[in-house]
Amino acid sequence: MDSTIFVTAELRVNSDVDLTVARKAIEQFCSDMESELGCQQATATFDVNDPRRVILWERYDDQSAIEAHFVMPHTQAFIALGMTELVSATNSHKAGEA
Repeated sequence: MDSTIFVTAELRVNSDVDLTVARKAIEQFCSDMESELGCQQATATFDVNDPRRVILWERYDDQSAIEAHFVMPHTQAFIALGMTELVSATNSHKAGEA
């Protein structure tokens, strides 16, 4: 059985943060995530109607890869920037897998 986990996370860029700076930081964060062992994809999408709304699409080999992601130095550094707040996050599997 495939243990791949898909993560959809919604972030909101804080109102006091320059959007150009935030976008570059988020794109770098996604690039850093894709260098992680077990991270197959990390893509940021930006809402065309609400530029402070960001949707991250991430795909991991398994739960242990997600857990490792949160202790990575680049993850901790991105969180410490305080540019965004996490609105929601959902972990899911393909239909028929769990």
